[in-house]
Amino acid sequence: MENQETTNSFNPTPPIENKKMLAGLLGIFLGGFGAHKFVLGYTREGLILLGILLVSFPLMCIIIGAFTMYIPIIIGLIEGIIYITKTDEDFYNTYQVGKKPWF
Repeated sequence: MENQETTNSFNPTPPIENKKMLAGLLGIFLGGFGAHKFVLGYTREGLILLGILLVSFPLMCIIIGAFTMYIPIIIGLIEGIIYITKTDEDFYNTYQVGKKPWF
């Protein structure tokens, strides 16, 4: 019985709530909307990305929006790739435990 307890106390893999793959794919495909930020619990950062994207649509009338609309999309793409390329443990410790909001 003690052997089971000692083997269970050493758990080299991160807990089941590791959202690495989900956050990475959402960052790549829906990064402009901040979906990957909302999944990780970064509400403020997700609203910033969503706000930049939504404000860019009316600004397209004066050409600036055509450029600013790509900012959250590029950020989401870069962060999605970073999330997927990190190890499970590193991702969990950095973004879910350490709460690092950007890159």
